[in-house]
Amino acid sequence: MTGAAAQRFPLDGVRVLELGSYIAAPSAGRLLADFGAEVIKIERESGDELRNWRLYAGETSMLFRTLNRNKKSMVLDLRTESGREDVRRLAAQCDVVVENFRPGTLEKWGLSPAELSRDNPDLIVVRISAFGQTGPYAERPGFAAVAEAYGGFRELVGDPDRPPVRVGVSIGDSIAGLYGAFGAVMALYDGLRRRDASPDPLPLDDRIVDVALHEAIFSMMESLIPDLDAYGVRRERTGGRMQGIAPSNAYVCADGLSVVISGNADAIFGRYMQVIDRPDLAGDPRLTDNDGRWTHRDEIDAAIGAWTGARTREEVLAAMEAAGVPAGPIYTAADIVADPQYRARDMIQEFDVDAGGDGPTRVGFPGIVPVLGGRSLPIRSLGPELGEHTDEIRARLLPDGSGGEEGQP
Repeated sequence: MTGAAAQRFPLDGVRVLELGSYIAAPSAGRLLADFGAEVIKIERESGDELRNWRLYAGETSMLFRTLNRNKKSMVLDLRTESGREDVRRLAAQCDVVVENFRPGTLEKWGLSPAELSRDNPDLIVVRISAFGQTGPYAERPGFAAVAEAYGGFRELVGDPDRPPVRVGVSIGDSIAGLYGAFGAVMALYDGLRRRDASPDPLPLDDRIVDVALHEAIFSMMESLIPDLDAYGVRRERTGGRMQGIAPSNAYVCADGLSVVISGNADAIFGRYMQVIDRPDLAGDPRLTDNDGRWTHRDEIDAAIGAWTGARTREEVLAAMEAAGVPAGPIYTAADIVADPQYRARDMIQEFDVDAGGDGPTRVGFPGIVPVLGGRSLPIRSLGPELGEHTDEIRARLLPDGSGGEEGQP
C-alpha cells in the first residue's frame, strides 16, 4: 500500500517474538503488527500449518496471508538446543513474546517465562491455551471448537429444534487473540507507569498474560450466568433471534435476498409497524414494551415476513431507512467488496498475490481495525514466505549465532 512507509504507527519500536501457529496466537501477533510492532514469527521448517488451510491453489493460503500480515518469518527448530538458544537471545531483545503451546511445553524446552526473562526483566509473555496455565484442565489439548462449547457459546447458536451449530469462522481463536493483544498492550503500559515510579521491573506474575480460549468465549456471554442465578433463566437457542429481544430477526425478500431488521426499541417499534402497514400492531397494548413483544414474537415476525416477502431487498431497505429503522442487507463477500462504506475507510486493501495462476492476482484483504485518523492504517505486507526474513533477523539480532543447518528452510 502506498504511504505505509511515511505513516505513523502507534506501536513503532515495539518488538514481538511470536512462537505461535494456527489462529489464536497469530491473531494476537497480527493485531500488534497491524499497529506498527515488529513481529518476528518463528516457524518450523515445514511452516505453520495454516499455510495449507483453505489452500485452493498455489503454495500459501490467503488465510495465512491475512492472519500473518505485517510480520517477518524466521525458521528455527525448537527441538534443538541451538534453536532454543536463538529463541532466548531473541527474547532478550524483544518487548513481548506470544505463544500458544500446550501448558508446560515451554518449560520442558527451558523456555519458561522466568528463563526468557533472565536477560530481559521487562519481558511480557502472552500465553494462549485451551484452558489456561492453571486449574485441573490446564494440560488438556483443545481448539476453538472445544472452547466455544465449554464457554457456553455453542449452546446458543442455531435453531432450538436442532443440534447446536458452529459459526463460519474460528471465533474462539480470534477473540482469544484480541485478549492476548490487549493484554500485551496493557502490560506494556503498566511497565511504563512502573518505570516512572520505580527502577524495579514489574514482577514476573504481572508480566504473564494468561489467555484461555474457553474463558475468552465465556467473557462474551453477557448475562448468561447472572440470568441463571438471579431468575433461574436458562438461555436457549433462538435461531436468528436474540433471546428476550423483539422484533430483531432476518427476513427473506421477494427477490430471494435477505435483510436483518432490528426494530426492538420501544420508539422505533411504532414507526416500524407503520412502515409495514400494520398500525394495529403499533397501537397494540400487548406490544408496548419488549417483554410483550418477545411473548408475541411469532405473530410480529409473521407480519414482518409477509411484508418483506412482497418487496425486493432494495425496496425494503429504502423504506426502513426513510423511517429510521435499523436495517441492513445480509452481505456476501462480493457485496462487501462492492460496498462504498468499506471502500471509503480503506477496509478493502488490494495486493498482487501469487494465487497459483499464471501470474499475480489482484486480491483484496480486510483492512486494519480500529480506524485511526478516519481511514484504516495501510497494510505494510502480507503474510511472508516461509523463512523470508531468517537471514535479515540473524544478521541484525543474532550476529554471532551459528545459524547453519536451521537458518533456512
